Amino acid sequence: MRINKIRIKTNTKNYSILVGRNLLNKIDKILSDSNITFKKCLIVADKNIPYAFKKTLFKKLKSKKIFKIELISSEKNKNYQSIEKIHKVLFEKRFNRSDCVISFGGGIIGDIVGFASSTFKRGIKFINIPTTLLSQVDSSIGGKTGINNKFGKNLVGSFYQPDLVVSDINILSSLPEREIICGYAEILKSSIIDSYKNFLYLDKNLEKILKLKSPFIERSILKACNLKKIVVEKDVDEKDFRKVLNLGHTFAHAYESTLGFSQKLNHGEAVILGIKSAAEFSYKNKMLSKEKLNIIINHINRIGMKIKINSFFKKKDTNMILNFMKSDKKNNSDRINLILIKNFGKIKIDFQANPLVLKRYIFNNL
Repeated sequence: MRINKIRIKTNTKNYSILVGRNLLNKIDKILSDSNITFKKCLIVADKNIPYAFKKTLFKKLKSKKIFKIELISSEKNKNYQSIEKIHKVLFEKRFNRSDCVISFGGGIIGDIVGFASSTFKRGIKFINIPTTLLSQVDSSIGGKTGINNKFGKNLVGSFYQPDLVVSDINILSSLPEREIICGYAEILKSSIIDSYKNFLYLDKNLEKILKLKSPFIERSILKACNLKKIVVEKDVDEKDFRKVLNLGHTFAHAYESTLGFSQKLNHGEAVILGIKSAAEFSYKNKMLSKEKLNIIINHINRIGMKIKINSFFKKKDTNMILNFMKSDKKNNSDRINLILIKNFGKIKIDFQANPLVLKRYIFNNL
């Protein structure tokens, strides 16, 4: 089976994203071909990954001195305690910067491990093996790392590029349908940012993509990764253009935070709700046409999840949602910065929303 390679070049590090099937069984050769060497590695794995996949990874790295940590993947574990747990092993086992930390899990594990790697002796080798669709198309690419605190999501973190990303599509077959939908949220977001042509491909092949059918899932993953490559290379540190990737996320992060990162609403589901909210708010602000709004909403309705925010919140939650939006790291004034949609392939990254207008929108939808 062919291995698809995407090469990302940044001002701090160049690295490859490899996408294909059965890559875990080739990980030793992949590392050799990528000229990545180390004597010791710490593998931080999601506790819920089926043991067969972990066994394969451990077996293929048997020539290395391996240490292992398992973490429960939850937003509530995305905290300083998890960072300290990783650092404790690295210091006690006398790791140095030429050794390696491997993230083996979804976006939460990747964010934690990436941040721990960036802060250990100011940077240790970091390999990301994303095991969810969401992490394969989004969080494993571009170097964003971080943890949550009581003020909101991902407010403590760093930009730290991995040395390699290895996305094995076979692992996705172990995921429940809800997790596939979660990852599809970022594929949908990428298509809206990219082009109407890309969106129409998703719209035509939605059911096949959600069932992980070839070649539809491979094409969708690669399209999303290539879009992120283009954006990241233009704006590594999210000074301006990279904000386009936050389409739907200002709403989404506020929804997640308001629910206390509850399992009632996972990140991808929140992003789908956030895209819907951003599309509706774009229409209300005379940016997006009614026709294009309906196209987006009709597609979301076909995905197969609750798509109304009043399924999760009551009107009394309005102020809390708004307060979390005010804490969003993209804001730099008393207004709330939103990424809105003018058309497919045309995104406005610097819309400054009046909090009172935004509050009215949220309240009226609850």
